[in-house]
Amino acid sequence: MISKRRSLRTALIGTLGAASLALAGTATAATATTHTASPVASAQKDQAARAGITATPSTTSVRAWQLFRVTGKTTGIKAGGKVTLQQKQHGTWVSLPASAPVSRGGSYSLGVKLGLKGKNDLRIVNGTTASPVFDVTVR
Repeated sequence: MISKRRSLRTALIGTLGAASLALAGTATAATATTHTASPVASAQKDQAARAGITATPSTTSVRAWQLFRVTGKTTGIKAGGKVTLQQKQHGTWVSLPASAPVSRGGSYSLGVKLGLKGKNDLRIVNGTTASPVFDVTVR
């Protein structure tokens, strides 16, 4: 009598286990296909797509350590956000200790002194948003 109950219980547990695995698999498959991007993620993606920075140097050639200005406009960056100057050194973008806040209208103005002689590739960045590369030659 006891062995009959154990066999029945084992058969019942095995069936329930298989059924629960089958249900778990379909529930996972159903949830994977029904998820869509959240409105917050979509808004952040749109904001990143709209963000942009322009940069214009006041001159294209300076003496070493001579002050010049880089001005430009930003879109998609909040007022008060910081833009930073980067210089390409040995194939890597290096942030220089030159930054400026973005005004309420989206513009910025940055005073810069460079000491690395030769052609310097520069850009302005804010997070992952970067301006087009511009050159300033230091003589």
